[in-house]
Amino acid sequence: MKIIITGGGAVGYHLAKMLSSELQDIYLIDENQERLDYIQSHIDVFAIHGDAKSISILKEAKIEQCDLLIAVTSSEETNLLVSILAKQFGAKRAIARINNMELLEDDNLTLFRELGIDNLISPVKLAAEEIQRLLKRSAFTDDCEFEGGKLRVFGIPVGSLSPLKNKTIMQSAHLNKNLTFKPIALHRKEETIIVDKNTLILESDIIYFISDPYSIERVMELCDQKCVDIKDVMILGGSSIGEATAELLEKDYRVILVEKNKTRCEHLAGKLKKTLVINADGRDVQALDEEGLGDMDAFIAVTADSESNIMSSLVAKNHNVKKTIARVENIDYIHLSQNIGIDTLINKKIIAATNMFKYVRKGEISAIATLHGVDAEIIEFIVKSDSKVTQKPIRNLKFPKSANIAGVIRDDVGFIPFGDFQLQAGDKAVVFSLTESINKIEKYFS
Repeated sequence: MKIIITGGGAVGYHLAKMLSSELQDIYLIDENQERLDYIQSHIDVFAIHGDAKSISILKEAKIEQCDLLIAVTSSEETNLLVSILAKQFGAKRAIARINNMELLEDDNLTLFRELGIDNLISPVKLAAEEIQRLLKRSAFTDDCEFEGGKLRVFGIPVGSLSPLKNKTIMQSAHLNKNLTFKPIALHRKEETIIVDKNTLILESDIIYFISDPYSIERVMELCDQKCVDIKDVMILGGSSIGEATAELLEKDYRVILVEKNKTRCEHLAGKLKKTLVINADGRDVQALDEEGLGDMDAFIAVTADSESNIMSSLVAKNHNVKKTIARVENIDYIHLSQNIGIDTLINKKIIAATNMFKYVRKGEISAIATLHGVDAEIIEFIVKSDSKVTQKPIRNLKFPKSANIAGVIRDDVGFIPFGDFQLQAGDKAVVFSLTESINKIEKYFS
């Protein structure tokens, strides 16, 4: 598959890095030679120095042979133009990163599809939706739903009074008599472990479960966790993410948004319907105290400064705020959340890159998700009649040990499969896999 990525910023680089392990034919176009040199020294791509809007540059990249063009420069206008040009020159599919969420309205989407752009991706919208999901289940570090919630994959810490603590998976199996959920992986410090019957569970491990919707409360009880009833939310930062998040949350919560730029505050006050907008510097702990930080149920820090977001979230934790979410720009920070005490660190660029990644997967895929700080993916495959997974029960498939067929949706019902279960055509299989094994598992579904 030939893929052209325009823009070597954080989204483009992360996407290229994900794709480089897939043995894809990747071309990356960027005007910054220093950035291209860095990318080439770290991953295997064909780097082209130049302006992606240039027809000669697109021809140099052999755009007519392109299976997928992904335009992710920092300029929305460039991304839209490049995607339109690519389709005109013969690219099979084009995806553009956008900043203006107005473009995602149905009428506008139809217009851009008529112009040849297959998909528009907004990192801001995806990040805001992720934050909204995390607040709905405040005890979770991650929460992904499949088929409208028929199955859920979520991360949850093991508390001090959990009956799972200091037991192996096999020793705690009797606690799941109905087989309506199962642990599929755990995150300990910076390591992700696919569990087996001998895996020992320790206090503070984050365990990733798959469950039907009726067993979630049971899993929380077993992990010694409770969801806090969130009513009051403070958002730090009136950036585009802060605005989009407030717009989503103000329908269900009492929201205070703190922003230090007065002009931006005036814009937000005019745009948001129910959110209370406060002009204050969020780095000033006393100012946050005066605005009621200690009375908040959740604190969301989404300024452009990662360090400020982390520090203010830690201050919120010190004020007994139950749920903290911090935006970080540095991808390396993502792994820190478990160690430093913040519930979840998010990076909008990783979320966007992962969303785009599903367009290059093999097999018939209906959904894809990643977990924060975990080198793994959750992929929902539609099982085809001639695919390898239909030929034997799960235990006899020789599936990679670093992957797990975690859940199945059949006839619109979600359930948890075990070793003697056999997939059939039309099933939707939810697979949890470490990144290193994705190529192998795709062969089972292609």
